[in-house]
Amino acid sequence: MNQILSKDEITIGTHYILQLKNKLGSGSFGEIYKAKNKKLNIDIAIKCESINNNHHQRLKYEAGVLKYLLGGGYQKPLGIPMLYDFISMKNYNYMMMELLGLSLEDLFDLCQRKFSLKTILSLADQMLCRIEFLHSRHLVHRDIKPDNFLMGLYKNKSIVYICDFGLCKKFRDQNGKHIPYKDGKSLTGTARYASINSHLGIEQSRRDDLESLAYSLIYFSRGSLPWMGIKAKNKAEKYDKILKEKIKSTISSLCEKLPNEFVDFLHYIKELQFEDRPNYQYLKILLGKMYDKNNFEYDMVFDFTDILIKKENIEKEQEKEINPNECISTKKREKIKPEITEEKKDNNKKKEEKKEEKKGEEKENDEINKEKNNNDNKNNEKGNSNNKDKNNEQN
Repeated sequence: MNQILSKDEITIGTHYILQLKNKLGSGSFGEIYKAKNKKLNIDIAIKCESINNNHHQRLKYEAGVLKYLLGGGYQKPLGIPMLYDFISMKNYNYMMMELLGLSLEDLFDLCQRKFSLKTILSLADQMLCRIEFLHSRHLVHRDIKPDNFLMGLYKNKSIVYICDFGLCKKFRDQNGKHIPYKDGKSLTGTARYASINSHLGIEQSRRDDLESLAYSLIYFSRGSLPWMGIKAKNKAEKYDKILKEKIKSTISSLCEKLPNEFVDFLHYIKELQFEDRPNYQYLKILLGKMYDKNNFEYDMVFDFTDILIKKENIEKEQEKEINPNECISTKKREKIKPEITEEKKDNNKKKEEKKEEKKGEEKENDEINKEKNNNDNKNNEKGNSNNKDKNNEQN
């Protein structure tokens, strides 16, 4: 992608500036960058996908799913990232979305691959709520894992977001009927967290998302899973070995040294049938029991909260040192420019002139903000989901 996007800075459409040095990550879909929304004067994330190398155009499908989930309602669903735009340009698809923080996998690494029970339960409750919301819109995620849950930023730094909807699939048709049971399908999702039924080639439904959630929580508790690190000659052999290890691992062995509620949690999920609607409230009660038993406070403080606050403070300090001539809005540049001039020419006459100038700028900024708010209307068009299966395989 970098060979094609050779410039250091790319303007996409009329409102977006993407800088290649601000790469946030990459995956099978392409790459993701931190960028700027000039219209709203905010930082955003832009996912990029090569149209030439991906005839499925997974990113276009993901944008449609996200648009459908947001629904164009007055209140944005909690923990669902905002979609700002989708643009196809010069052999690339670009999806402009809300900028989020680190993934739970990244935070797990920062915490030396050990989460306290309180943090696990606090995350589990939010992760379960996100999955429940997804299912309420008749979608299964099909790739539930720590990498696909991210923390929000700033005032939303305690909110868990669910992301990466490229493998989502409708489990109900247009008439509200559940999709039929099928087998002989290839594995969709990530082998480490995939359900046993998914390994066996059975069509995924709501139960499979929850089994993947359970494996994620056990992973946070133990620091690893029994089928991690398996060596094999090829992918097919590796998947087969992982499946055998999952079948061999009993619920009691997986949940060894963990509270009994974890056993109940996984046992309930394993008993679900293909079309069953999970009892999400029962699962939340199990999590709440562990919370209350240990007298944990519902304070939204995680093991990594101090790390996020420190990171946020560093970024704020760096923003103060921004060169006013580098990729900042005219409004922001005008605010910085008088401060710099004032330092160089410290006389009373100049100070008075600057005070008057600042008053004029504040009035102008109020008008700009008013215009920005008027233009920032949410799109009420409801996106359609595609039922096509896609593979995203990684260990």
